[in-house]
Amino acid sequence: MGEPGDVEILSTDEYAAKYGPEREPSPLPLDRVGELFWEFLSAVAHPRRKDPDGRRDLAARLRDHLGSAPTDRPVVKTAYAPYDLPNVHLALERWFAAEGRAHELIGMRGAQHHGELTLGDIIEAADRYDRFVVGAVDYAHLPVSPDEELACVSCGFYLGSEGEERFAVLLRGPQDEYGRDKVELEVLAEHKEFADRLLAEIDALVREHNIFRGQVLSFEGSQFGHGLGPFRFHRRPELTRADIVLPAGLLERVERQVVGVARRREQLRAAGQHLRRGLLLYGPPGTGKTHTIRYLLSHLPGFTVVILSGESIQAIGPACALARMLQPALVVLEDCDLIAEARDHGGGEQPLLFQVLNEMDGLGDDADVAFLLTTNRADLLEPALVQRPGRVDLAVEIPLPDAEGRAALLALYGGALGLGQDVADEVVARTEGTTASFTKELVRRSVLVAAEREAPRTEAADVREALDELLSDRDRLTRRLLGVPDGEDVDDEEVPPPPGPVLP
Repeated sequence: MGEPGDVEILSTDEYAAKYGPEREPSPLPLDRVGELFWEFLSAVAHPRRKDPDGRRDLAARLRDHLGSAPTDRPVVKTAYAPYDLPNVHLALERWFAAEGRAHELIGMRGAQHHGELTLGDIIEAADRYDRFVVGAVDYAHLPVSPDEELACVSCGFYLGSEGEERFAVLLRGPQDEYGRDKVELEVLAEHKEFADRLLAEIDALVREHNIFRGQVLSFEGSQFGHGLGPFRFHRRPELTRADIVLPAGLLERVERQVVGVARRREQLRAAGQHLRRGLLLYGPPGTGKTHTIRYLLSHLPGFTVVILSGESIQAIGPACALARMLQPALVVLEDCDLIAEARDHGGGEQPLLFQVLNEMDGLGDDADVAFLLTTNRADLLEPALVQRPGRVDLAVEIPLPDAEGRAALLALYGGALGLGQDVADEVVARTEGTTASFTKELVRRSVLVAAEREAPRTEAADVREALDELLSDRDRLTRRLLGVPDGEDVDDEEVPPPPGPVLP
């Protein structure tokens, strides 16, 4: 049966065939039964994978590369924001591309919930329980511009060398499904000083070659409801003054506050003046506040722009940190009235708007960062702004367009239609109190009416039909959605006859 203490597991028939039916099995001591049961449970919980040549043994692979047991070496780590994975990935690629350095990239397979484990935990689990083994490298395809994606390592070991130094770097990206909301970089090296230097050089590369610099970005929420997802990249607008219809002198004031300061930053700094500035655009919906901001972005091509809107303004902290690092920068906060009374997620006493103002103040006067705020309800923002003076340097109302403005808007959006002056005059007269959005929709709907009757061009009758629809009672909500206040609704029966000839 073998050496004393050995255990042989046989069925009843196998035992009888081997030892004869008269021989009784030897009883096992109780403590030996306990040991065997524990070994059984361990085998079930941590089954050894079939790996005859040992190529998938992660602990052995690290030991062979490092030349000593990985558990004997210090681990130094750092973390980045979840959206920084492309920057960290590219920084590692650049670092290893330098002369005298080399690396092999391997992946890791094992427990899916490795997000909460440190590199030391992973090494111990791989060595003692075979919980982690060598596998394929994990990649995440992430946007790095409006038109380009990059395959970034989201979980992988870089087995690196620099001269005589042998080390390992573990890069792990965010795992939203498991609540992991950061990018982690951990270095396993013989000397802590080497690991510190490596991480410092990687961080310098992240800052120097940051892919977000000069881009127009907006934060995306995580699909799992917590944390921040990747950035969305936007094409920078290309607008000229001819694309903007505002009262005389208004655009010049706005442009001077934002673009003018940027163009004269050196003179202002030399005179000891601050560059941080805040601009508030307020007025009814649909009057052109966002369009005005798009114009400003067009004329600041080198600026990094971070756009936050509504509830995403809760990301003001990361947005300001990014703006500080990548200045000159613009932080656009749209529809601030939506968070004027909202509390932060920590359940604090102050509205989220106060957090925004605190972040603005925390940048310092020397930061070349402009804050552009828009709101439909300046009355909701005014109390907070008055309590925190100096955060907003200029407040400009974007009003409903007057008759001259409505005529200019009709020419801007409907100029290609070739409508006569008499048509334009009647439209202007009948649309008092409407917005730029209303005029834009009127032109689109007029073209649609003409297309529905399969006409080769848009006629005056098409414009009248579209205008009648938009001004009718059934489109009252549509007018509100286009920014026309209830008090400005126009009843056709009360509209005075327009000057000049009536549309045929």
